Amino acid sequence: MSGFDDRQRGEEAKYAFDAEKQFKAEARRNKLLGIWAAELMSLPEDEARQYAAEVVAADFQEAGDEDVFRKVQADLKAKGLTVEDSVIRQKMVQLKQTANEQVAAEG
Repeated sequence: MSGFDDRQRGEEAKYAFDAEKQFKAEARRNKLLGIWAAELMSLPEDEARQYAAEVVAADFQEAGDEDVFRKVQADLKAKGLTVEDSVIRQKMVQLKQTANEQVAAEG
């Protein structure tokens, strides 16, 4: 019986570790997306960092990526920039891969 319990605890620990890595990667992706959008909006460095933090915080509004997408899309439009939705979504996919690689490299 203890072998089963040990295996179950190991699987639970792996699940928790994987979930934490995914959370970190999504937060990193959102930060990178915020920096990218801030550059498009020509925000100064301090404002760009603050904006990136706002993009990260936007992800807590609802499950999934749509809250982040809508924030960046609306902010770009508010600055008078025309960025296709597909470009934003493609950037999100690209930055997710970058964030996964960075989080994996950090251990």
